Amino acid sequence: MLRIEVITIFPELFEAFRRTGVLGGAIERGLLSLTAHDLRRFTKDRHRTVDDIPYGGGPGMVMKPEPFVEAIEALAGPKGPGRRARVLLMTPQGRPFDGARARALAREEHLVLVCGRYEGVDQRVSELAVDEEISIGDYVLSGGEVAAMAVVEAVSRFVPGVLGNPDSTLRESFESDRLEGPHYTRPVEYRGLSVPEVLRSGDHARIARWRSERGLERTRSRRPDLLTEGEER
Repeated sequence: MLRIEVITIFPELFEAFRRTGVLGGAIERGLLSLTAHDLRRFTKDRHRTVDDIPYGGGPGMVMKPEPFVEAIEALAGPKGPGRRARVLLMTPQGRPFDGARARALAREEHLVLVCGRYEGVDQRVSELAVDEEISIGDYVLSGGEVAAMAVVEAVSRFVPGVLGNPDSTLRESFESDRLEGPHYTRPVEYRGLSVPEVLRSGDHARIARWRSERGLERTRSRRPDLLTEGEER
């Protein structure tokens, strides 16, 4: 079972998330667990302070190192050999997150996801306690919680037994370095637009070719960066 823990100042954001959809079903079946921990539990002062003004000046507040490092060490142990979990910090400065990384993380036994807020997290948190920094895109969010949810969703799909059909992940976008083609369901015709005849033909070889061709067309127009030089033309 994959165990996932999240450190955040808003643990309530994960309550509905962990009960919903494919993820909720996987948790119910004991295939993985998801627990959100309140960072403020690891503060020492009576005001439960998690942020302070930045050294060097500038706008906003920076999240303090002490609560994060103590929370991480309580859940995962000290950084280094023998650590009980892999610790990931959600940050726009991190390594771009993709399907290959999701698949690799799904093979871990225990993940701890760290969610910052405000202007960011004191650099010493990464140096002392984080194993890897993760970014879900070239944009800035108000906090790491949405990014953590995206990572949990993507990783959980690669945990054995989570998806009803284990072949599902093999046919999704990015698994073959190209996007999926279009999907259709009933009705056959809607507002003058019809489901392509090939998908109704029952000819599985033709359908497979059509899907591959449409996926390549979509990748050329939307994400040519995924293709080799020969495929781009």
